[in-house]
Amino acid sequence: MRIRRILAAVFATAALAGLGLTGAATAATATATAGSVTPASVTPGECTDNGGTIDRSTPVLPTCRGGMYDGQTVD
Repeated sequence: MRIRRILAAVFATAALAGLGLTGAATAATATATAGSVTPASVTPGECTDNGGTIDRSTPVLPTCRGGMYDGQTVD
């Protein structure tokens, strides 16, 4: 009876520790990728400040050409 309680406690501790490690790994991954996400659209100032020019000849929305945000829509 005593062994069962000890084993139950060991398994519960291992399970909780595993959840903590998984959460920490997920948080570290989210932090690492947060800096490298490219926005869906940029402002005209962001486009020109980062070496691009605004191409207004595109049919629907203007597009940033060149620079850091090449190919992104400008709003």
